Amino acid sequence: MSIINPSNGKTCLETDQFQETVLALQLTSEQLSNLATTGNLHFWTWVIVCLHSALQGFMVLALRGTNNINVLTEDCAKEWLAAYERGEGHYPEQKLEKFLNLYKRVKSERMNMYVNSQSLKPSGTQGRSVKKLNAFRNDIIHFVPKGWVIEVSGLPQIVDDCLNIIWFLAFECGNIFWQEQEQETLTKVFLERSKQSISRIKQANTA
Repeated sequence: MSIINPSNGKTCLETDQFQETVLALQLTSEQLSNLATTGNLHFWTWVIVCLHSALQGFMVLALRGTNNINVLTEDCAKEWLAAYERGEGHYPEQKLEKFLNLYKRVKSERMNMYVNSQSLKPSGTQGRSVKKLNAFRNDIIHFVPKGWVIEVSGLPQIVDDCLNIIWFLAFECGNIFWQEQEQETLTKVFLERSKQSISRIKQANTA
């Protein structure tokens, strides 16, 4: 949402991890719909970028608990805890852990924060799909000018697997407590729309 800064009267963007994560999922849903409707394969690049952001966001929300320690790099977390114990009030800059390390953590005992907490237990091709998603996203974001051919036949399964992981993190792991009912509802809507689009894409590929 936008707010007015009282100190200078300028319009500012106010956001948080929940808003950004749900927005990333919304953009994933929209790009999948564009792909399913138009058949334009270039939309796959934006599906990958948006889905990667959404999955990372939900992993962070599921791991965060009451502070950021669980989602920081190991070195940063140690430095932050040491500063806290010293009581100096001066803390190091927080550095988010890498995507695949966050994925390892949502599968680990780090998820055991509450009575009903559950860690992720990947099934089928889910683990492979997460690694593929990360690799594709990195190639896209750090794209070096070149001719590039992407085999798209396996992408629907990668997306489907990652959407299922997002559903687990958002509604089944027991670690995400929704601050706003609307955000929870929209997450379900965007996941359902995404699944419908993937189903249409799969059907088109087999026609």
